Amino acid sequence: MKPQETENIINTDYTKGTRKGPSLAEKITGLTVSEVERRIADGQVNRDSTAKTRSVGEILRSNLLTPFIALNAVLGAAILIFGSPKNALFLIVVVFNAAIGIFQELRAKRLVDRLSIVSMPKVTVIRDGIEKEIAVSELVRDDVVMLRAGNQVCADSVVISGSAELDESLLTGESETVYKAEGSTLYSGSSVAAGFCCARVVGIGKENYAAKIAAHARRFKKPASEIMRSVNLIIKTVGFAIIPVGAALFIRQYSAGGGDLSQSVTSTVAALVGMIPEGLILLTSMVLAVGIIRLSRKNALVQELYSIEMLARVDVLCLDKTGTITEGRMQTEALMPVQDVSVDELRSAVAAVIYGTDEKNATAIALREYLAENGITQAPEAELAVPFSSARKWSGVTTAGGSFVLGAPAFVLGERAEEIKNLISAELEKGNRVLAVVSSAGRLVENGLPADLKLLGFVVLSDVIRKSAPSMMKYFKEQGVAIKIISGDDPLTVSRIAAAAGVDGADRYVDATLLIPDEDGGAAQDESAEIRETFSQAIQKYAVFGRVTPGRKAELVRALKAAGHTVAMTGDGVNDVMALRESDCSIAPASGSDAARNVSQIVLMDSDFSSMTDIVAEGRRSVNNLQRSASLFLTKTIFSTLLAVFFIFVKVGYPFQPIQLTLISGITIGIPSFVLALQPNHERIRGRFLTNVITKAVPGALTDVIIIAAATIVYLISGLVELTTAEISTVTTLVIASVGFMVLFRVCIPFNKIRTALFAALLMIFAGAILLFPEFFGIAVSSVVLLIAAMSVAAAALLYIGLVTLSSHVFSSSER
Repeated sequence: MKPQETENIINTDYTKGTRKGPSLAEKITGLTVSEVERRIADGQVNRDSTAKTRSVGEILRSNLLTPFIALNAVLGAAILIFGSPKNALFLIVVVFNAAIGIFQELRAKRLVDRLSIVSMPKVTVIRDGIEKEIAVSELVRDDVVMLRAGNQVCADSVVISGSAELDESLLTGESETVYKAEGSTLYSGSSVAAGFCCARVVGIGKENYAAKIAAHARRFKKPASEIMRSVNLIIKTVGFAIIPVGAALFIRQYSAGGGDLSQSVTSTVAALVGMIPEGLILLTSMVLAVGIIRLSRKNALVQELYSIEMLARVDVLCLDKTGTITEGRMQTEALMPVQDVSVDELRSAVAAVIYGTDEKNATAIALREYLAENGITQAPEAELAVPFSSARKWSGVTTAGGSFVLGAPAFVLGERAEEIKNLISAELEKGNRVLAVVSSAGRLVENGLPADLKLLGFVVLSDVIRKSAPSMMKYFKEQGVAIKIISGDDPLTVSRIAAAAGVDGADRYVDATLLIPDEDGGAAQDESAEIRETFSQAIQKYAVFGRVTPGRKAELVRALKAAGHTVAMTGDGVNDVMALRESDCSIAPASGSDAARNVSQIVLMDSDFSSMTDIVAEGRRSVNNLQRSASLFLTKTIFSTLLAVFFIFVKVGYPFQPIQLTLISGITIGIPSFVLALQPNHERIRGRFLTNVITKAVPGALTDVIIIAAATIVYLISGLVELTTAEISTVTTLVIASVGFMVLFRVCIPFNKIRTALFAALLMIFAGAILLFPEFFGIAVSSVVLLIAAMSVAAAALLYIGLVTLSSHVFSSSER
């Protein structure tokens, strides 16, 4: 069979789904059943090696086997053994906290795993001379696969027959197709854009190109959350202090209480439970979980609780051109006939090429839609069809009426291309793609054009920009988030498209290959430092980066982080995995590759990146409200710690029971914190989480400690008033509750209807609790107790106001 005839059969008959001649597969028998079984026995099978979500066991262990849970379990066990069940109610908070984390991560795992199963491709192989469709995981080494337009390459292979155009954009980021002929290597993760070929599998499992890149996604990575770091720092600090403080306090309580083991355990546990900010952990989990539920209604799957916080703090957002600011498809802008050629003639010539080659690439789809809109749905049958090739840069057909060719002007017109530059320069400046349409009375030849080509006109195509892109870019600009466009395409083209989408600084573009000449990133340490410096300069100057390889994407992200930025990265392909892992917050569409989805912290279920504005807004609501409410919990932690230390050195029993602290925490901290944390709040995040929280928490905590310590010292020195243990406990409970309401009052500012109603309702609930259930909460009310409590509360109010003023001044000065 002649090469020309072979090309016609491969590229025309197979892409049309008809078979007018001998099949290439008829010459290939592939592996036999026994050969397949032998390879399976040897482990030469293409087992699924893409990045996986964490197992159920790993999720359970990470949420249950924590120091926080272990510490609370020990304290709870001590109370149940030596105290009373009512004082162990704090364990409910611990259970809820673990349940929320486990539920959310299991839910995300199920959804992502389901996506992987749904998107799992099939592949057609030839075994014993018979075509057979099997699962990708059933491929073995040396299998012969048949690849047509639209098929995905599921394992690294070598073409043994035929030819095809491969779309490797998910691997390289470049939208240009690559021509593959006999002997060419096909990489897993690419897909066939046009043509047909048979290829022999040479790579399986971890050996595949896509699997090697995806290996970067295997290791589970927690987001670098400031809230997580702050909470962990608080827990770590308390953890170090709680053992020596608890031991010393127990010894003192046991000594002061005359050897009463039960009372000593109850008092010590009350102090230690107060030191642990278990409510803060629950609050954080609850608020972020509610945010995740809200975002799920907008088709955004958040795989990790802290991810929305990270995107809320992002100040640099890295986007790819395709799929984010564009829809990933093209549209026909215009047909531009030359002089003496009508639009109808030009349309007919385009129709001959499009319908004759029957290609499925983006250009062909856009032109097919245009022709259909203009009533052209067919063309004369092609005698010979030559599909588009990245090497030729043109496609064409020969019909009974002559030959027609569509392609890049420089390749179709040759030297004449310079003469027509002025005709298309305006469109090129806009970032549009311009193709020349020519005709000839002669026939096409293999990889060659006939003589006497006549220019009929031009076809102008453009990327379809998402309707939401301009508003999305405007939103991020207003929010102080810099946009960096990172693409594998030509930088000028990307720049023009970015400008049309409203990207700020789109005219500042650069070819990334000029920044780093070493394709492998430089092995030596001094060379690596030089590369980093090159990128460090570029990220400050440019907004658009073109010709970016997968390794360079990751290097760009690292350079941005090294410059002190919080970086979010979007990506859908295997080529994006390394950069997604490097980013502080990674986002992938559901339509992207398994590797990209699994490594990303946020998956857009409708593949619409415009929902990122909602994610940012939800993250800011969560973080700002957490900062507002967390101060309530930290107040309790600080005063409980200081108070425990104080009572180590005085011969007085610890004045609280666990149930009393549970009452105070629930009313002045727990309930209001959850209500306040769900209020609308889209302000930009300012300052650091821990600093903001401590600023509000310290005055209340110090007020509690100073008032109770002063009252205890006066009580010990004067001996004027004889109070029972229950009465001392009642006075301290009322004082602590009063200061708690002062702190809550400050946190509620500015008051609105909800906050006013909340504050009033909590006051009434607390009053009802101590008046209606005094015995349950260990309250002993008398005239002396009320007098002492009233005087203490008045002193506490004055002290609190002074400390608030001082604290605000000190922390605002340190921030400056």
